[in-house]
Amino acid sequence: MVGRPLPGNRHDSRGWEGSGAKAAVGATMTIADGGYQGTGLVIPHRRAAGESELPAWKKQHNRSHKRVRARVERTFARMKSWKILRDCRLKGDGVHHAMLGIARLHNLALDE
Repeated sequence: MVGRPLPGNRHDSRGWEGSGAKAAVGATMTIADGGYQGTGLVIPHRRAAGESELPAWKKQHNRSHKRVRARVERTFARMKSWKILRDCRLKGDGVHHAMLGIARLHNLALDE
């Protein structure tokens, strides 16, 4: 899912709803980082006040979450190094349209 860019600086959770990403995802389970607290997305577990350590099942969940997010973040880093994304970064909706194209190509490759 590629949401539309929003003007100015936005907190992750505000951008999630304002960009149209929340409406597009619907009820699909979606993971995110800790910046999306209170949005209903799956985020890593944190220790509650007074807890010295997370239970084993929460640690395991965080480990799994971290592995998936690491793949996604590496993909973003690689795409940012591509010339097409560097050239259109400051030109209005350029990155948004480029990302939509990349997502569509990826989905086509999955169908083969």
